[in-house]
Amino acid sequence: MASEARTGPTPTGAVESISAVDLGRFTSSRVERAIEVVVGFGCSLLGAQGLAAALGGAETADSWHPLLELIVFVPLGLMIVACFTGRAVKLFAALFSVVGIVGIALWPFIHGAGTMSGEEQPWIFFLLNVITAATLLAFPLVWQVVLAFFVPLEWLVVRLVGSSGQPLDVPMFLLEASFALVLGSIVVTLGWLFRRVAATVDRRRAEADASYAEAVAADAAEQERLAVGALMHDSVLSALIAAARGHSPRERLLAVSMASEALTRLADAEQDASMGPEGPVALVVIAQQLQRVAADLGVPITVPCPDAAAVPSAVARALAMAGVQAITNAVEHAGGAGLAASVTATRDPLRVQVTVSDRGSGFDTSHVPDDRLGISASIMARMAAVRGRAFVDSGRDGTTVTLTWTASEPVV
Repeated sequence: MASEARTGPTPTGAVESISAVDLGRFTSSRVERAIEVVVGFGCSLLGAQGLAAALGGAETADSWHPLLELIVFVPLGLMIVACFTGRAVKLFAALFSVVGIVGIALWPFIHGAGTMSGEEQPWIFFLLNVITAATLLAFPLVWQVVLAFFVPLEWLVVRLVGSSGQPLDVPMFLLEASFALVLGSIVVTLGWLFRRVAATVDRRRAEADASYAEAVAADAAEQERLAVGALMHDSVLSALIAAARGHSPRERLLAVSMASEALTRLADAEQDASMGPEGPVALVVIAQQLQRVAADLGVPITVPCPDAAAVPSAVARALAMAGVQAITNAVEHAGGAGLAASVTATRDPLRVQVTVSDRGSGFDTSHVPDDRLGISASIMARMAAVRGRAFVDSGRDGTTVTLTWTASEPVV
């Protein structure tokens, strides 16, 4: 009998839906965004340093230099913009990674032999770790590790090839490659570490949420068990004791009243939460519940209902549950043939009427066995408990159940 939380009705009778937020990657998505922004800042600084070196370097006189500069720095600028905006980051990061690696390989062929032997590093040297950082955003971890080693190695080879015919400063070349390798390894390691921690946090959160949900469900079941136990002890057993000891007409009438109240409270225990708090309940809630039950039983119907009228919650529960029982009976015994329901209301004083009808073969109400509680307890006694009335009219043309409640009649 665990209750479900439901969204409240709109004036048109539709049920509002709240979009669910996916919390499975809550931390990971934010760490990923932080990595993009940090990479964007770092690449901006190193990219500006490389651009300044490119504009002021000796190789600016080469005919192919402006084209290479354009091919490298335009994708770099697009990647930086993507990092700050959070859009198409992987695409532009992958583009710059490929362009940067190709640019390093083409350097000695574009500028000719001997252009890599000077003490001042070429401008593309400042982009080595920018390329490694771009792989952090574009590729899986395996490729990040591979390229973190490949880019410095490529630079070392290009340094040696580009210095042909000139004295080789191998220690300096090795220092540059090792410098790029160390920084690139740090970048990849930090990215892996932050992502792993974020994934662990998300996993622990999911486990904690699942454990908390289980604890809440267990507590709800225990509270429900205690409530039903108290209900059985206070109401049902008291009614049975009163019936056993009742000898006079007054005592018997009291036992019948107690039994009626006990059956109503027991039947309503599962539905208390669905009708909301103990304040006025709009009649549209009753109509929605009737529509939902009919649809669940395979006979969808539309229940017309006034928008503005409202009744006390106890009355709403009684009307709804008695109407649900009437619909259930119509589907079970008449196959749902011609099933129809309506909720109407008049004012001065407020009078609410719920009608459920079908076009089945009908039955003789005077021959209903006493142990069949579908009508006597679930409909008649339920309405009597709130000082309402229930009428069952059945014949060859079908059955009509009419439930009425008037505001001038006090609710117990």
